[in-house]
Amino acid sequence: MNSHCLIRSREPGNCATGLDGIDLHPILRRIYTSRGVQSADELVTTLDRLLPPNSLGGLDAAVDLLEQAIRQQQRIAIVGDFDADGATSSALMMEALGLLGARHVQYFVPNRFEYGYGLTPEIVHLTAEWQPDLLVTVDNGISSIEGVITAKKYGFSVLITDHHLPGKELPAADAIVNPNLPDNTFASKNLAGVGVAFYVMLGLRKRLRETGWFAEASIAEPNLATLLDLVALGTVADVVPLDQNNRILVQQGLARIRAGCCRPGIKALIQLSGRTLQRLVATDMGFCIGPRLNAAGRLDDMSIGIECLLTQNPETAMTLAAELDQLNRSRREIEASMQDQALQNLDQITTDKAQLPIGLCLYDPGWHQGVIGILASRIKEKFYRPVIIFADGDESEIKGSARSIPGVHIRDVLDVIATENPMLLSRFGGHAMAAGLTISKDKLTDFQQAFDTEVTRVLNGRPLANELLSDGHLQNDEFTLNLAETLRAAGPWGQYFPEPLFDGVFVVQHSRIVGSTHLKLLLMPENGSIVLNAIAFNQAEFFPLQAGTRLKAAYRLDSNEYRGTINLQLLIHYMELE
Repeated sequence: MNSHCLIRSREPGNCATGLDGIDLHPILRRIYTSRGVQSADELVTTLDRLLPPNSLGGLDAAVDLLEQAIRQQQRIAIVGDFDADGATSSALMMEALGLLGARHVQYFVPNRFEYGYGLTPEIVHLTAEWQPDLLVTVDNGISSIEGVITAKKYGFSVLITDHHLPGKELPAADAIVNPNLPDNTFASKNLAGVGVAFYVMLGLRKRLRETGWFAEASIAEPNLATLLDLVALGTVADVVPLDQNNRILVQQGLARIRAGCCRPGIKALIQLSGRTLQRLVATDMGFCIGPRLNAAGRLDDMSIGIECLLTQNPETAMTLAAELDQLNRSRREIEASMQDQALQNLDQITTDKAQLPIGLCLYDPGWHQGVIGILASRIKEKFYRPVIIFADGDESEIKGSARSIPGVHIRDVLDVIATENPMLLSRFGGHAMAAGLTISKDKLTDFQQAFDTEVTRVLNGRPLANELLSDGHLQNDEFTLNLAETLRAAGPWGQYFPEPLFDGVFVVQHSRIVGSTHLKLLLMPENGSIVLNAIAFNQAEFFPLQAGTRLKAAYRLDSNEYRGTINLQLLIHYMELE
């Protein structure tokens, strides 16, 4: 069972908003205002509302490099990352540069088990065999000091496109595009790596249009909106905050996917995940499509995922998507085994959750390096505290994947530890809620102590209480398929613009296990007379629930499609016995 949650109603928001003149369901109006929406303009998701490319710092220098490379038909090497954001960024850059007239473009994605993350000297040596003129990073590079030095020794020009937080020192690249650089005034700091790559391509197309390249080269100016399916997938899968700019990118990509105007690889992944093209929502990309793509980088080689996204052949796409699907099944099995082992290890430390370290670090030599990030998320959810999971890396090193809770900026925590203990961390980088790091195995105990100390200092006595913010209760007459469909269409929902969550007390009418780990329920609202279908994923531990049992639950109102029929269903996010 996951850690106990405190369910609290969201602040209602400012009711005197610019939404008053819009025809909205009262529940949806309440949801929007509680998320800080102040006007109808903030809900517009048309492309003309995107922040202009020329407002993104570093773009001119990047476009200079790329225009020269295209006009001189230089060899351009794209160095990506081994997650879904990196894969979509690599595919987008490959396809866009080809549409814009580049003829010699190749991608290189580090195998995490051989080269590690980012533009390392080792991956530069690999790209050097292809003899590129320009090396472009996507979704990485901002921390690659040594990698850029190595690239410059080879004589390569280097363009870094990234969105991760920079360290105190920047790499000596020829150009850097990253909205999170301190002097970058771009209004959205939340672009994913694929979003940064898309903006760079928009800027390059504008430059090539202005300098007459398309007429000179006798090629049609491309419609880069055809790349938005990639942008939407990478943005959602990387769990970046969905500010208005990102919601536009995601919504426009979703619209193209639902209309069938997406690449064969994404269609194949949707089909294999059991979702319907026309009804796809952002949540489906985050929980069904993204994990299948990520599985390649976790267990094998992300080239499988990139090739799936690049191919125009539906049969090839289905073959590659099936391989990704199988890798994801294997990932689930490995993850389940690792989670069992982690829980056993924690039981050996203490059976009292309150006695666990506030900043929790776990290591096992048998754990799979590609799955430690997911395990860190699972342990964080279960015990509600910042968690780092370590697995064996190269020789005497171990690699860690960190996940945090609100109020603890995990990259800042690592930065403080590195500053106070200069020899403790070999490498680190990341975001507020997730990070990666490498340390020497013999320094694990010292790091565990330093991590727990710094997390404890940051929390400063605040209790470790997992708080769920609810959009309130629903009345009996509000449990309708119409409202579920309205909320479904009102997104895209995601990080920092969360999908509506409600809470209430229910009486169990029936329960059964489905899919070995999920709990299927028939529930009646307290003081109600209707019976509702509900499902609680990965909560089979509650079984059996006798008829008449009272449950307090936080849930989402969902519309479930099964064999062509759409029915109302509650998705139980959290529940406890009353």
